[in-house]
Amino acid sequence: MTNPERSRSLLRFAAPQNFYPLAGRLAPWFAAIAVLLTAVGLWLGFFVAPTDATQGQVYRVIFIHVPAAWMSMFIYLIMAFWSAVGLVMNTRLSFVMSQALAPTGAMFCFVALWTGALWGKPTWGAYWVWDARLTSQLLLLFLYFGFIALTRAIEDPRRADRAGAIIALVGAVNVPIIYFSVQWWNTLHQGASVSLTKAPSMATTMLAGMLVMALASWAYTLAVVMWRVRPMILERERHTEWVGAELERVGSAGAQLGGGRA
Repeated sequence: MTNPERSRSLLRFAAPQNFYPLAGRLAPWFAAIAVLLTAVGLWLGFFVAPTDATQGQVYRVIFIHVPAAWMSMFIYLIMAFWSAVGLVMNTRLSFVMSQALAPTGAMFCFVALWTGALWGKPTWGAYWVWDARLTSQLLLLFLYFGFIALTRAIEDPRRADRAGAIIALVGAVNVPIIYFSVQWWNTLHQGASVSLTKAPSMATTMLAGMLVMALASWAYTLAVVMWRVRPMILERERHTEWVGAELERVGSAGAQLGGGRA
């Protein structure tokens, strides 16, 4: 298959009726990968990685904190990307994907703040300080909440899509502020342990555990979003023929299953 033909074959999944069954097939695979990677990552982080010479055992919270912080920023950027695609190309699936990502991004943002507080108490002597990194991360959580609340409060789906897209695109400016805050301001938060421009400042086992947990977070996000987007697609497309046929098929399968049990 040539590249143009392959591109056209992939673009067909932009249609909700084609993406719906694909999401159903992929979600269990990503869920299984997430479970496996999480088990490996936690084993590496909590049982294999050595004790930190400076922070002791408390540093192990980074195996949850850092991947959660990464995901909270990445997911928001992906939301902004889908929002831009939706506004420019007027694709229904783009807005649905953006809204399906938001609850998972908010969850990771909360986990990052919560685990950061657990690390901050023994390290800084306080659960919370108005540090530039922490404050901008808290703002990200409020942006997630605002996006979710606004898109659900507006009854007209098209208006809700546009309003949410504006929040996603404007709020995306906060992501580089979070990432570079430790360089731009004098903050208590330590600098990045992993960088694309220099060697990592941690032991290989620690780095491996963190990266495996990051991959687990990605797999979890893909699985959850795939499952979440399916009922959202059915709700958006409920007046179309293919949704009627799908609901009829599911109802028939359920009736046959119930009859077999009886």
